[in-house]
Amino acid sequence: MRATDLSELAAFEAVARHLSFRRAAEERYVTASAISHAVSNLEERTGVRLLHRTTRSVSLTDAGAMLHAQLSPAFGDIGTALDALNQFRDTPFGKVRINVPNSIAPAVLGQALGPLIRDNPHLKLEVVATDRLVDIVEEGFDAGIRLGESLHQGMIAVRIKPRLRLVVVGSPAYFRDRKFPQTPQELETHVCIENTYPSGTRYPWEFSRDGETVTFHPNGPVALDDHELMVEVARSGTALAYVWENRAERDIRDGRLIQCLDAWCPPEDWLYLYYPSRRNMSAGLRAVIEAMRVQG
Repeated sequence: MRATDLSELAAFEAVARHLSFRRAAEERYVTASAISHAVSNLEERTGVRLLHRTTRSVSLTDAGAMLHAQLSPAFGDIGTALDALNQFRDTPFGKVRINVPNSIAPAVLGQALGPLIRDNPHLKLEVVATDRLVDIVEEGFDAGIRLGESLHQGMIAVRIKPRLRLVVVGSPAYFRDRKFPQTPQELETHVCIENTYPSGTRYPWEFSRDGETVTFHPNGPVALDDHELMVEVARSGTALAYVWENRAERDIRDGRLIQCLDAWCPPEDWLYLYYPSRRNMSAGLRAVIEAMRVQG
């Protein structure tokens, strides 16, 4: 088989897996036009149409689906074989792609990245931070990071540090003419930012204390999906915010924000680094896991 044949097959396999020329191109570090050209060459060489293309979508023909079903395990075996070569190296080598929620990325990766890269100079870590719910297999990631409550079934999960919590904060200016809430129920009398996912779905503020659980659905004048922006709005005195504590800790320490309902804000579920089951794990991913896992 010529190298060009294998390259065309690899391009097609990436497009078939993502059903996107753009995502396939990003994964393979080439342009979308190069991927399209490779797939077109493969179709011309085989005399079979493999993809249905429109300006908005990509789908597999019956022939394309059959080819992808046979190619996918083969390319998986090739990847596993290449990963296995890492056992003959002194240090892990190659690229590891990780997805992590943007709202917690600094807390999760801030202290781990430096030692990890220092101790593994041949490792390339590619991190994509987004609060959008991501299918790591479909989008070509080696691993993802999420709270345990939102893990997909069938994944191998490793508990990692730190353990985070969400807190309620407001500025001194906000509290100048308002009383501090003593219970979550008293938030009904306050102006509160609505928390949203990038999809636009709202999620509630959740509290618990001594076995009692309270769920509060804010109905404030602004809805945000970014914790940094929530902190900014809270700091301006406009409203109370429900944010990751690490995002607000400097402002709390310096007096720009005041934390309230502290006793009602226990730590969240543990964070987990998760990945799909494989016969052989790459040495690079193994190094990432060891750098981040909770010991003991």
